[in-house]
Amino acid sequence: MSAPLVELSAVRKTYGAGTEVEVEVLHGIDLALAPGEFTALVGPSGSGKSTLLNLIGLLEPPTAGSYRIAGRETATLAEGDVTALRATHLGFVFQFHHLLPAFTATENVLMPGLIAHGPVTPERRERARDLLRDVGLGDRLDYLPRKLSGGQQQRVAIARALSLAPPLVLADEPTGNLDTHSADDIFRLMRRFNERSGTAFLIVTHDPRLAQRCDRIVELIDGQIAGDAPNLAHRPE
Repeated sequence: MSAPLVELSAVRKTYGAGTEVEVEVLHGIDLALAPGEFTALVGPSGSGKSTLLNLIGLLEPPTAGSYRIAGRETATLAEGDVTALRATHLGFVFQFHHLLPAFTATENVLMPGLIAHGPVTPERRERARDLLRDVGLGDRLDYLPRKLSGGQQQRVAIARALSLAPPLVLADEPTGNLDTHSADDIFRLMRRFNERSGTAFLIVTHDPRLAQRCDRIVELIDGQIAGDAPNLAHRPE
């Protein structure tokens, strides 16, 4: 069995620690994600899904417990090492795509590489354009976001998340702002990259239709994992 991409052990997250409004949001989370997994993270609003995704994404640290990514304990890393690890191992897709409005689709896809590696090379530019072609936007390479539909903007966000070829993409309600047809298209795109390149996905979703099309379903309730099992009902698309 492959070593986990990420591994959380007894992870807790508390806000307002040491104050009168101290609130623990995550209560001893144990979770491992393997290479190539396509996993849904489900649960009611307020259950801690986005907080858990932020921790896995190295956007904020746990209050207690161990979080290892690529075999490295994140609590011992300097801030610069955390930033580098996030850039090389993680991609992000959000409900609201957060594209930079003054930049073209290609320039938005290039942004993670620009931040991580400096000036854009011809090779990185061509990869960005190839990714946009892969998501069906070959005729929109130089369009500004305002010229794209919501579904098209989310396709750009997926290409951006994949631009540095991370082993894991974290998607927080990636279809929550789209109509059913566009949501299905975006889901199929993520699944296609998962199957073609072995990129693992962890997808937070409130849509039970989409969750049932994932290979594994993790359920979070009141800051605790209430269920974690392979989705035996799933059939390949």
